[in-house]
Amino acid sequence: MKVNGYEIKPYADLEGANLWDANLQGADLRYANLVNADLEGANLMGANLVNADLEDANLMVTNLWGANLQGANLVNADLVNANLDGANLVNANLVNADLRYADLKGANLQGANLVNADLVGANLMGAILEGADLQGAILVGANLEGANLKRTILEDKEEPQGDKDLRIKELEEEVKALLDT
Repeated sequence: MKVNGYEIKPYADLEGANLWDANLQGADLRYANLVNADLEGANLMGANLVNADLEDANLMVTNLWGANLQGANLVNADLVNANLDGANLVNANLVNADLRYADLKGANLQGANLVNADLVGANLMGAILEGADLQGAILVGANLEGANLKRTILEDKEEPQGDKDLRIKELEEEVKALLDT
């Protein structure tokens, strides 16, 4: 499939590609290089962004380092082992997305930006969320088992927000319980 002149396929080199608002529903982007790609508002519902071969000595993963996925639709997307290091996922819809072992940390102690992201039912088992910004993110039913949550930002300390603070407190207790195991 071709989108905006780019060939959308496994192993595609889409570094810096302009895929803004692109319809990539169900696209097979296994092992694709999407470094610094602009996927703002893209529909990646059900897209395959996974590295299936975990035994390969030269392990390759879908690379979305620094990609702009702001407002992208990633419902049911397969992002197992994907590199989302420093990616912009503000307002992204990641409902039921599979992010097992995904790398969402970032260089310079800043992780992926997941502010207001919808992660309802997302599988983040073993994901690296070190330094990620999860302010306002919805994590109801998300699986955080074994996830690295060091320095993860869960709330804005400046302004109390009632129910939001209660939800954050509950999440912080869940995170603490996971870290204690």
